[in-house]
Amino acid sequence: MERIKEVIVVEGRYDKNALSQVVEAVIIETGGFGIFNDGQKRSLLKKLAEKRGIIIMTDSDAAGFMIRNRLKGCISPELIKHAYIPDIYGKERRKSAPSREGKLGVEGMRPQVILESLRRAGASFEDSAGPERQPGISKADLYKKGLSGRENSAALRKKLLKELELPERLSAQGMLDVLNAIMSREEFMALQL
Repeated sequence: MERIKEVIVVEGRYDKNALSQVVEAVIIETGGFGIFNDGQKRSLLKKLAEKRGIIIMTDSDAAGFMIRNRLKGCISPELIKHAYIPDIYGKERRKSAPSREGKLGVEGMRPQVILESLRRAGASFEDSAGPERQPGISKADLYKKGLSGRENSAALRKKLLKELELPERLSAQGMLDVLNAIMSREEFMALQL
C-alpha cells in the first residue's frame, strides 16, 4: 500500500473507507456540509495543512465543489493540493438509487482511479523502501501518558485536545492519527500533562 505524506480530506466515512483501502495516510472527513458550521474541524484542517499539507478529494458533483470551495476559502492556497475524480455516471453499491447528478462519488471509484487522481494532484508518495520510518505515537504511549485506560483519562484527553486546539470530539483513534500528523513521538512523550 502506498503512503502519502499529506492529509487527505474527504466528505464522509464511505469515502474515507475507500481511500484507506488504497493508500496509507491521515484521512479526515468533513462530515459533508457539516464543515460549514464546524469551526473546530476547520481549525484542525488549517493546523494539519500547515504541518503536512492537505489534499482535498471531494465528489465531482455540485455539493463536492461547494465543500472544496469552502475549504479553499479558509486555508492558505499554497498548502492545498486538489485531487479531482472523473465524472463517471452510475450508482454506488450501497445506494438504492444514483445521486441527484447521477455521478459516482469518491467511494465509487476504482482503486487505480483514486491513485491516478492523487498522482495528478501532486501527492507526495513516500518510498516504502526508503529510510526506515520512525515509530509514531502508539496506543501504548497514550496509556503511558494516562490518556487511555485510566480513571481520569477522558479528562486528560480533553485537556490535551484543548491545549493543542484540537476538536474535543475526536475519537481516541482520530486523536492518535492527528497527533502522529502534527508531532513526533519524542515531542509527544516530552509533553507535560
